[in-house]
Amino acid sequence: MENLKIGLIQQANTENIQTNIEKLKQNIRNCALQGAQLIVLQELHNGLYFCQTENTQLFDLAETIPGPSTDTFGALAKELGVVLVLSLFEKRASGLYHNTAVVIEKDGIIAGKYRKMHIPDDPAYYEKFYFTPGDLGFHPIQTSLGKLGVLVCWDQWYPEAARLMALSGADLLIYPTAIGWESTDKPEEKERQKNAWIISQRAHAVANGLYVVSVNRVGHEPDPSGQTNGIQFWGNSFVAGPQGEMLAETSNDKEECVVVELNMKRSEEVRRWWPFFRDRRIDAFGDLTKRFNN
Repeated sequence: MENLKIGLIQQANTENIQTNIEKLKQNIRNCALQGAQLIVLQELHNGLYFCQTENTQLFDLAETIPGPSTDTFGALAKELGVVLVLSLFEKRASGLYHNTAVVIEKDGIIAGKYRKMHIPDDPAYYEKFYFTPGDLGFHPIQTSLGKLGVLVCWDQWYPEAARLMALSGADLLIYPTAIGWESTDKPEEKERQKNAWIISQRAHAVANGLYVVSVNRVGHEPDPSGQTNGIQFWGNSFVAGPQGEMLAETSNDKEECVVVELNMKRSEEVRRWWPFFRDRRIDAFGDLTKRFNN
């Protein structure tokens, strides 16, 4: 496929899951009306980002895959003839849960899934309490639109994850995301955090000669415990090209649906100019599999 239109849905959520889903469905329709063939949703898009506290009651939010969300969004994907990238709280078994991205093919069938490999445990991001690290590896998901290198949020800080997806033939890298500021951070610290997040992902695009699509949520979500001032999700969803060039970028404070057209032949051109894969010293990289080298 030479040209591919991708839709990014940056949304603010409430505690009403059904309302959030209905808004997502309408936003998916809006992207499809603009010609989007592939539409990416943010991390854990059905509800609030519940990992601000550790609460065993919240495991009730998890669902099976296949399950209600894949049924709902699968029917919509089939109706519109689009490929969707979902992000769900997966119940694999009693006491075993994952943060899982699911790709729905345009016929409504599940094309594949990816379980988040890197799980953070920071103030207001207590994900290790909820999510078991993924066990499906770094393998692109084959679709009618190409091979999608789907990763999730905290994975975006790790060049190894992006590289392994690229080495397995990914045509582009996709990051559903939920990241934001704690309100007591100073403005200059907030800017440093956001810029580091953007720079890291643009670097993955450059190092691998691939498009990178990152879709973040937006809006303020309070801390149910009251111990912090909650999270202000910074939005700033974007698409970067194979040389790190910014092709689209949303705001920090508004809900937005953006459709971007990509020339999929661009990656081949850039990799010919910058043959990083050719020049990799794979004979000298064995120590990368160690935790530390002393």
